[in-house]
Amino acid sequence: MKTQANGKIRNLQLEVLSDNWYTLRKANFEYLNKKGKWEQQSREAYDRGNGAVILLYNQEDQTVILTRQFRLPTLVNGNESGMLIEACAGLLDDESPEKAIRRETEEETGYHIQNVEKIFEAYMSPGSVTEILYFFIAAYTESMKQSEGGGAEEEHEEIEVLKVNFEKAMEMIDTGEIKDAKTIMLLQHLRLKNIL
Repeated sequence: MKTQANGKIRNLQLEVLSDNWYTLRKANFEYLNKKGKWEQQSREAYDRGNGAVILLYNQEDQTVILTRQFRLPTLVNGNESGMLIEACAGLLDDESPEKAIRRETEEETGYHIQNVEKIFEAYMSPGSVTEILYFFIAAYTESMKQSEGGGAEEEHEEIEVLKVNFEKAMEMIDTGEIKDAKTIMLLQHLRLKNIL
């Protein structure tokens, strides 16, 4: 985990609490508050690496490609089925964001995309997760479909590929069928930029 010295933090000590799946660390440090006093603080940060996400769109058909898969944290927090509709995404695994998202797109959706456009990057849950997510969009056509997708078998992924009308996808945000933040951000980007 990278740490940078800054004038408001001192005596930073990191302790690994778990490295079973990814790495959970506890940080003890002193923080210089706005009154000019040093106060002891403790936080935890989950490090799973950085990731990338992409929304495939077809202007002619006015459709987007989404996925549906099981997400345990949503089940634990009230999603009865644990299934979540989202844009194609994955971890970088020591690749550049662009290379990683091309790989993930083919694995998950079966589309071999030509041109990808990075639109921004964002911390998705900076209160507890270190991840930076790189956001992409790309036009797709049916001729780019090389396989059924579905994810990487060795990663035990069972991903359903969905072709959804763009206006329907926007409605699915309102109805709560789409609750994934990265997907909502990408759909809103397409609307704001008048791409679809």
